[in-house]
Amino acid sequence: MFEERTAIYVNDAINEVMKYKKHGDIEYVDIENCDGRYLAEPIKADHNIPPFDRSPLDGFAVRSQDTQGASKEHPVRLEVIETVGAGGVATEPAKEGQAVRVMTGTIMPEGCDAIVMFELAHEVMENDKTYIDIKRPFQSGDFVSFEGEETKKGEDLIKPGTKIHAGTIAVLSTFGYKRVPVVKKPVVGIYATGTELLDVDEPLQPGKIRNSNSYMISSQVRQAGGDARYFGKLIDDFDECYKAVKESLEEVDILITTGGVSVGDFDYLPEIYQKLGANVLFNKIQMRPGSVTTVAEKDGKLLFGLSGNPSACFVGFELYTRPWIKYYLCSAKPHVETVKGELNKDFPKPNPFTRFIRSKLSFAEGKVFATPVGMDKSQVVTSLAHSDCLVAVPGGTRGYHAGDEVDILLLTSEGSDKPFMDEKKRRNLNE
Repeated sequence: MFEERTAIYVNDAINEVMKYKKHGDIEYVDIENCDGRYLAEPIKADHNIPPFDRSPLDGFAVRSQDTQGASKEHPVRLEVIETVGAGGVATEPAKEGQAVRVMTGTIMPEGCDAIVMFELAHEVMENDKTYIDIKRPFQSGDFVSFEGEETKKGEDLIKPGTKIHAGTIAVLSTFGYKRVPVVKKPVVGIYATGTELLDVDEPLQPGKIRNSNSYMISSQVRQAGGDARYFGKLIDDFDECYKAVKESLEEVDILITTGGVSVGDFDYLPEIYQKLGANVLFNKIQMRPGSVTTVAEKDGKLLFGLSGNPSACFVGFELYTRPWIKYYLCSAKPHVETVKGELNKDFPKPNPFTRFIRSKLSFAEGKVFATPVGMDKSQVVTSLAHSDCLVAVPGGTRGYHAGDEVDILLLTSEGSDKPFMDEKKRRNLNE
């Protein structure tokens, strides 16, 4: 057990964790299997888009000079010499007074420099020949998609760290990425501590509770892009716990334990870190819930000792573990995004440390609002199901009121390149 715990700022704890950040290795997967993965390299164009000057619509390719002077009273008549579909090429150049009927995507016929859409041309048949009457002039380049106007060969199109979705796959397939470079998923080991824990399908017993943390954390790991490996429960036996942690640490990139980091008789994790020879980065944070959140490092691998209380466990993961995982997956915005907003409901609770309140986001008249959800206790579970943000209330305050400006952490946003910073630390830095 540790004799003394010195509480550090949330921001300092995040920075301590991120000292051990690293990018994951690259692996290649078939394009059919890359949904939801994270790009490891920039995606580059291997050709111009469009690859040639082409018609973006169905119409007639013309020489713009032939249309000059055209009007409703004096239409210009052009002979249609052939029809070319997408993928086809005109057989001969268009000469003065001639036009080519083209479909969307057709390469521009030689000699033509503008497209007249079907709606702006009137077709006429005379002597087994097809003509069009045009009632307005066109300029060179009208309704033409030019080679390279969308993308040029060699251009970076998508950044590393981007989560792959259907739109990403459209780009990958356009530029020939049959095998897609993605970041190998970090393997995240998970243990829940405590003999009081029951599995999800076990009936309740006196003094027992169901193990919600391991399922919650596994989901958070997967949502962050990691490979969650649940190793089971650690019982209240030091030797068994030490052996399990030591052996599993060899199989993972990081290890998460929930519970066992406080100062109770069966909170073995501090002693386990000590016996492992791990470097404890911090073991107390100026935050509620989750002040006993502890992180240690062993041979470059991090051990996240999250609180056993569900809400504290959830918040600890979002603030400290998720950024490490997101950076591993090459994200340029690994941290939870923080915005200024307005509290939508009184929160009279005094706060010795920065308090993260589970809340629901809303928008009105261009403003961001957050409404606290349910009971604000670290052991509360139900509020997590209805929260999409966290309101950060500074330490040293005696409560907040509806209408007060607060920091709001957006749990579902793309993220931020800057970590959350405690209000008290901001003030100290500005003094």
